[in-house]
Amino acid sequence: MRPLPYEHPGTPELSSPMAFLGWVGRGQWRTLVVGVAFGILWMVAQALIPATISQAIDQGIIAGDSGALWRWSAALLGLAALTALAGAARHQLAVTNWLRAAFRSVQLIGWHGANTGEALPRDTPTGDVVAAVASDSMRLGGLYDVTARFAGAIVSYVVVAIILLRASQPLGLVVLIGVPVLVGLLSFIVRPLQRRQAQQREESGRLIGLGADTVAGLRVLRGIGGEATFLNRYAAQSQQVREVGFRVAGMQAALDSAQVLLPGVFVVLVTWLGARFAIDGRITPGQLVAFYGYSAFLVMPLRTATEFVDRATRAFIGARKIIKVLRVEPDHVDSPDTATASMPPRSALLVDQRSGLVVQPGQFLAVVSGRPEESAALADRLGRFGTDVSGVTLGGIPLTDLPLRKLRQRILVSETDPRLFTGTLREELDPSSTHQDAEILDALAVASGEDVLEALADGLDSEVEERGRSFSGGQRQRLVLTRALLAEAPILVLVEPTSAVDAHTETRIAARLAEFRAGETTVVMTASPLVLDRADRVVLLDEGRVVAEGTHHELMHRGDEASAAYRAVVVRGADEEARR
Repeated sequence: MRPLPYEHPGTPELSSPMAFLGWVGRGQWRTLVVGVAFGILWMVAQALIPATISQAIDQGIIAGDSGALWRWSAALLGLAALTALAGAARHQLAVTNWLRAAFRSVQLIGWHGANTGEALPRDTPTGDVVAAVASDSMRLGGLYDVTARFAGAIVSYVVVAIILLRASQPLGLVVLIGVPVLVGLLSFIVRPLQRRQAQQREESGRLIGLGADTVAGLRVLRGIGGEATFLNRYAAQSQQVREVGFRVAGMQAALDSAQVLLPGVFVVLVTWLGARFAIDGRITPGQLVAFYGYSAFLVMPLRTATEFVDRATRAFIGARKIIKVLRVEPDHVDSPDTATASMPPRSALLVDQRSGLVVQPGQFLAVVSGRPEESAALADRLGRFGTDVSGVTLGGIPLTDLPLRKLRQRILVSETDPRLFTGTLREELDPSSTHQDAEILDALAVASGEDVLEALADGLDSEVEERGRSFSGGQRQRLVLTRALLAEAPILVLVEPTSAVDAHTETRIAARLAEFRAGETTVVMTASPLVLDRADRVVLLDEGRVVAEGTHHELMHRGDEASAAYRAVVVRGADEEARR
């Protein structure tokens, strides 16, 4: 069995839901074909059982031939064994196909989310992304689960029709025509069910998005007393999902009832006709038993066909939602020429022409701004994030002309909002598993995170909760800084890396950071005098432009207007530190 996850989930076909479903199927065609083969074998073996019983009655019991009775009994036993073995293999392959299709969709969304970055949550509600992973992918996989049984249902239906036509053309035609008519009648229920399922999917996506947004901003909501408002909104949306669910359940119940009622009526009709023909001598007693058996057996292919329609409907809706997520384009896509371009040497200058900032290699550079959003925007431009990165060059080459993957390895931007994920602390700090524990501990010490580790019972093997909820803001910030340091990027851009820690901790981090990154290029967006005092060079931004530069000491003691502005920003930063 092929291991999961896939080494690469592939490049999906996104032109339509049907094209996407076909692409997923082609990606696992081998197991689908084998599953269909066992599905056909399983269903046809069951379809031959009534005919075998019919022959045992006519040739063995009625004719009084014990040899024929034993032969047909042996054939019946063989069909039962074949049904059991083929059914087990079919079921295993059905689960395999379901899991592979579902997991391929989940992996596609995960990879796409990583590639698109901020573009995905900006263009697609969080609830839609979560629902696509948790719900739509499972529904899509369900289509490939039922495929083998559906193929077996079609073939067994043809086999049964041939057997019945050879025994009695009128009864054979009743069966041959009646089954498709019953399936067609069920379509009058399936179509409105499809519409209601789509509406349920939309409302559920809104509910998931609302819940995710509420959890993400829970601390803020508590601070402003907005918990009750959001609770009421969540409750109202929950009721909306509940009402839509009731409407879906009503149509689903109608479909399930019809799947029992219509085949039941069909069985009664076939049995009545068969009994009339047996009385008239047009069929043998064994054939009457076979007709009754087939009228009961055909319930299975009929229900399988309606189940396939239902699964296909759900898969179509799920594929449409997954495509919506996968169609979101990243902010930056390499052209064929860019993907193969060479990177400048490590000694190249990083220049932002818009602000006039020049980042010297091997320098500890601090950027100060009275408006933090300005320095944060500069950090995004330096790392080629966002939609507007024009005017930034590395070694004289625009960042947009450099391969994005290699650029990410050269320039790492650690944002101000620390993000942590589930897993062990070791995996969180060293996702690529390229460092020894001693190296991880050294980086953790630079970020002054020894106390964070000491508070965990299992040390680096401790589990980290989603978003790092068990850690304080300062602890999360130090863990994220540790992760950034372990990336060993030649150019490291840090945005307010010490904004959530106290002054004593900040002093230790500033000293250790400068020593740890000696010889490498480090750019820190900060107004903290404790960090600025350790910088080789400091620049001041005003209205997005560099208006002053020098050491922290020089800028604090100059007499020009720019230095006065610098002092005002830094003194304000010192006041904020004192409050911390």
